[in-house]
Amino acid sequence: QVQLVESGGGLVQAGGSLRLSCAASGRTAVMGWFRQAPGKEREFVAQITSGGNTYYVDSVKGRFTISRDNAKNTMYLQMNSLKPEDTAVYYCAAGAQRTTYNYWGQGTQVTVSS
Repeated sequence: QVQLVESGGGLVQAGGSLRLSCAASGRTAVMGWFRQAPGKEREFVAQITSGGNTYYVDSVKGRFTISRDNAKNTMYLQMNSLKPEDTAVYYCAAGAQRTTYNYWGQGTQVTVSS
């Protein structure tokens, strides 16, 4: 069982930046970020493999950067040029395969004001 703890959410003005962190209690092959806005389904944001391969949803490409420190079992999401439509609860997830997430964090709120 791997436990995930997110941190770094908050309130920021449009155009600003935030950095989310996800600390894992153990190592997993794949880690990712998802988000869920009010009244919407949870959506994929970004993913990173243990080898460093990264994947992003089109809406965040060029603005968000996912990274991980394997020695610390920690993943990050650097979010720049934030927009009000980025407002959501952001969830950290981890698993053994790119298509399977077995572990989820509790979520951290990101609010972008216009």
